[in-house]
Amino acid sequence: MNETEADDEVRAESFRQARSARRLELVEDYLELIADLIDDHGEARQVDIAARLGVAQPTVAKMLRRLSKDGFITQRPYRGVFLTEEGRAVAERSRTRHRIVEAFLCAVGVSPETARLDAEGIEHHVSAETLEVFERFLERAADA
Repeated sequence: MNETEADDEVRAESFRQARSARRLELVEDYLELIADLIDDHGEARQVDIAARLGVAQPTVAKMLRRLSKDGFITQRPYRGVFLTEEGRAVAERSRTRHRIVEAFLCAVGVSPETARLDAEGIEHHVSAETLEVFERFLERAADA
């Protein structure tokens, strides 16, 4: 494989990773929000999810059907939405990534408000390797 072919393969892989992250981004956002609502109020209601996301309830209903089909949530009539163990695990991983990215951005001088907003997008696209580097940086900064 020549250098151009290798560059093309690297570029193609980066696009594949970005597409995969975008597909997971919405699922992770919903699960993280559902976890927040459950932690704060004991349950997550469709109306509350729609209000927090600024979307119509039919949009939420469609996504909830998908999340249920994929085994991330359960729904109870007149009660709301609850996370399965798998759904809770995905939400917790997303929260952890968000906290690490946000802390890293603050540590390198980004304002807390901007870091919070930027972390929301970055958390879904950051690789495990990059996240580890962020964590090591934060650990060294804490030890200094």
